Amino acid sequence: MAYKPRSFGEMLTLLYSTTIFLAREAFRRACLSGSTQRDWGQTINLLWLTVPLGVFWSLFLGWVWLRLLEVPDPNVVPHYGAGVVLFGLSAVVELLGEPFWVLAQAHMFVKLKVIAESLSVILKSGLTAFLVLWVPHWGLYIFSLAQVFYTAVLVLCYVTYFKKLLGFPKSTKQQTLPVSRMTDLLPSILRSRAFVNWTEAKLTWSFFKQSFLKQILTEGERYVMTFLNVLNFGDQGVYDIVNNLGSLVARLIFQPIEESFYIFFAKVLEREKDATLQKQEDVAVAATVLESLLKLALLTGLTITVFGFAYSQLALDIYGGAMLSSGSGPVLLRTYSLYVLLLAINGVTECFTFAAMSKEQVDRYNLTMLALSSSFLVLSYLLTRWCGSVGFILANCFNMGIRITQSLWFIHRYYRESPHRPLAGLQLSPVLLGAFALSGGITGVSEAFLCCEQGWLARLAHVAVGAFCLGATLGTAFLTETKLIHFLRTQLGASRLADKMT
Repeated sequence: MAYKPRSFGEMLTLLYSTTIFLAREAFRRACLSGSTQRDWGQTINLLWLTVPLGVFWSLFLGWVWLRLLEVPDPNVVPHYGAGVVLFGLSAVVELLGEPFWVLAQAHMFVKLKVIAESLSVILKSGLTAFLVLWVPHWGLYIFSLAQVFYTAVLVLCYVTYFKKLLGFPKSTKQQTLPVSRMTDLLPSILRSRAFVNWTEAKLTWSFFKQSFLKQILTEGERYVMTFLNVLNFGDQGVYDIVNNLGSLVARLIFQPIEESFYIFFAKVLEREKDATLQKQEDVAVAATVLESLLKLALLTGLTITVFGFAYSQLALDIYGGAMLSSGSGPVLLRTYSLYVLLLAINGVTECFTFAAMSKEQVDRYNLTMLALSSSFLVLSYLLTRWCGSVGFILANCFNMGIRITQSLWFIHRYYRESPHRPLAGLQLSPVLLGAFALSGGITGVSEAFLCCEQGWLARLAHVAVGAFCLGATLGTAFLTETKLIHFLRTQLGASRLADKMT
């Protein structure tokens, strides 16, 4: 069998993402729940437990990757073992910054996160390019060292920021923090208090069970490909390219929205109380925001789905030429555009659901996730055997559909005794739906006649048709969805005000 370095690079990335997710996801959700008025000493102690947990997962998963999974021939893909060690190390290094990250998120230091992650990615890309040009024979060493460098820069950005911030005790931001010096961010023995808040720790355990199952649902197709070899490396390569292209919107737009508004809902709502027993102003604000987010997710997802069907082939042809646009790539990307719609809605509904659920509800939900995880893995395997790599995306659509249904049912029950109906955000005006349908039809006809064998002029004409239809659809949305436009303007105004104050 011929081995492709790219496939084993994906395996190393999967090792890193699995270690990070299992070690910190539950801690993040538990420690960002509720008000910032808490015993931060106990919270910081709890967060430092992510480091030994990360060491355990990196060692265990590293053993699995080296002993139980297929290892490449060293003559074809050298330094794979070193890559496993370095990617595991990078996960542990990143976990060293977890207390700083959570404290920054809890106090809405949005710019810090954007700058730290952007700088880390830019420097990682620069180092990768430099090493590829100067020492290409290093192979996987290059990507492994770049990954360690990325996590080290990321952690250093947070540490440097807080060191400088805590050095100016008179600054507005410093006065809002629950810590006054850097040593307060290290684990410590607390006098007359428990080492950790046990209520928070129990909630973390509930979220940990959930995060384990959620990781299967999130990366399930990669585990099936890695452990069961249901696709050859050629099909895996096409799938990886389409998956990376299709998930750009999810990574750049949906994931930041989900993370930010999970914190918002967790601060506004109280986990252990029904909506009728909480401050009605807070319940009303949460309902208004949830309705607007659902509308925004639905419009964004529908736009990607409708125009994705007609422009998938062109996008792949520009990106990779006929090799991608003439095979299974366009079908994969079209199916993925439908998956993006479900991904957008699920991100919003779950960020509210997980922020509002009590510990007991989280535990009950975990049982549902267990059944869903098992059925998802089986369905992924069967659909892939039946219809190739598109089966992975269809299984993901099924997975998202079930999760959305669960979350919608929870939201409906949460607000049924109140006058608020946030699920109205999933209803669009008939005029806007007609605009989407008409745009889909026009761009579909345009693709049939203008793309992609008619030359560049025909392609440009196809792009112009899409631009016109997109403009008309967005204009219709601007005129019909006035409530959403008001929400976006309010959020933009609040963001500008916060920037001026800081």
